[in-house]
Amino acid sequence: MTAFKTIVHHADLCVVGGGIAGICAAVSAARHGAHVVLMQERPMLGGNASSEIRMWVCGAHGDNNKETGLIEELMLENQYRNPDKNYSVWDGIMYELVRYQPGIELLLNCTCNECEMDGSVVKSVKGWQLTTQTFHEVHAALFADCSGDSVLAPLTGAEFRIGREARKEFGEDIAPETADRKTMGMSCMIQAREETHPSEFIPPKWAYKYTKSDLPHRVPDMRNVSENFWYLELGGECDSIADSETLRDELLKTAYGLWDYVKNDPENKEQNKNWRLDWMGILPGKRESRRYIGDYIMTQNDVRAEGRFEDLVAYGGWTMDDHHPCGFRTPERPNIFHPAPSPYGIPYRSMYSKNIENLMFAGRNISVTHTAMSSTRVMATCGTIGQAVGTAAAIAVRDGLTPRGVYEQRLNELKQTLMEDDSYLPFNRRDIPLLTRNAVLCCPVADAENLRNGLDRPIQDKDNGCHVALGARITYEFPKAVKAGRVRIIFDSDLNRETLPECERKLRRNMIHNRPLDWADSYVPKTMVKAYRLEGVTPSGETILLYETANNYQRRNFVELNCELKSVTLIPLSTWGADDAHIFSFDIAERV
Repeated sequence: MTAFKTIVHHADLCVVGGGIAGICAAVSAARHGAHVVLMQERPMLGGNASSEIRMWVCGAHGDNNKETGLIEELMLENQYRNPDKNYSVWDGIMYELVRYQPGIELLLNCTCNECEMDGSVVKSVKGWQLTTQTFHEVHAALFADCSGDSVLAPLTGAEFRIGREARKEFGEDIAPETADRKTMGMSCMIQAREETHPSEFIPPKWAYKYTKSDLPHRVPDMRNVSENFWYLELGGECDSIADSETLRDELLKTAYGLWDYVKNDPENKEQNKNWRLDWMGILPGKRESRRYIGDYIMTQNDVRAEGRFEDLVAYGGWTMDDHHPCGFRTPERPNIFHPAPSPYGIPYRSMYSKNIENLMFAGRNISVTHTAMSSTRVMATCGTIGQAVGTAAAIAVRDGLTPRGVYEQRLNELKQTLMEDDSYLPFNRRDIPLLTRNAVLCCPVADAENLRNGLDRPIQDKDNGCHVALGARITYEFPKAVKAGRVRIIFDSDLNRETLPECERKLRRNMIHNRPLDWADSYVPKTMVKAYRLEGVTPSGETILLYETANNYQRRNFVELNCELKSVTLIPLSTWGADDAHIFSFDIAERV
């Protein structure tokens, strides 16, 4: 009998799991020079955000708290390329970011199921690729588990937890009195569309039958564009990994039964007659399973205290949204929103293993208690964690450090690199290049110094940007001619776009579920600068064009220069709808 082929890969970092956290970890590491292999068991990227599960990306609440960095890069690409919010297009956008990022080898349809250890060090992992009937063996210096279920925990012997801690262990007043292995459940989503004519729905014979009395706190509302049937949730009292297949079967019976209620219950039949089932999820989206133990376990009390850690490298801002373990089957409310500040910091020490030297993790599986995880688990937060882990991995590989070594020796560099990449770190300020600090700034507005204050968004009552007229010239004049390097510009992408009035609801979510007839296409935020030009003055006094674009739709812009200049000028030329240009940052570094 012929054995299946094994392909061996060598990398600096192996990322296992290609959800939002894994995407951000892989891309950030590759952009900072690491060679990355990303192993993803599904045929597509995105995890709970993908077309297989179809949950929109949620994150921090509150004014100007929207996540930036890589997660905002993805969101803005989607706004530009996917105005009708088609899930197939969204899948392609996530795929493109990873597949065409130099430095990443992407292994789709590849399930990680073996691991080789050398004491407390991971040497390699192996995965089975179903489509090619091939094993892939990945040797790497570092490994990042972004699988959600922490598949590397049992394979490596890494310490982990499952379930809810007792209230007294960490003094968490929203935790249960007694510890247990109960978790939040998993859900199968539903998508529907409104049509101009009635349609019939015939449920499968095996679907459950519901009446209004069976659905306390869970009556579907098709008039609400945010209705996504998230409360179709089961499994919190079971093993959220081992029982997944059985729970999927139960979720399908429940989901089809609920749609039968929407379409055929006498109270609903007339008002929902023009709604048609467009898609039924068959792969459950998970909320909770294994959580790693790192050098620090973040708790409910840390969340409430705003997480002002010295090693703050990511942040959250979702409420502590704890779901009842019985899910759909409890007559109680499906969840409780326990208050949490927004933003609050998340420490780097919760992102690498306590006992496995070269194992990191990002996503809902980081080192937190159940109560803290009820907030940190949402995908935009997971994306900021993934970017932090990928950036830290690149620093570790470059300097031959362990993940813990980055905390001990390179923490400030990690934080500054993240902020340079527009990953917001609350309560921190980005360092401004010396060349920019010492330059003379010429700009026709009073608050021009905000362009080099190290804060790239409004914070409380401070705008931290400046509004300039289109066509205005913003110039840095240097004391002497220098070799200019990277130009960094941060434009306004409207971080409050998800709180716009209902008339602007097309921007409120990165994706939608139910599609009413009057749904309008989304668009690039009107505040974004669309066209701009960079000019420079050479040592001889000649003005030259350094860069120009007529179709910018991204918030963070890097322009690499390599020439001797006496000054650099930014000229915003047009926006996507605003009357002027709102700019948070403009600085230039000297090329070394």
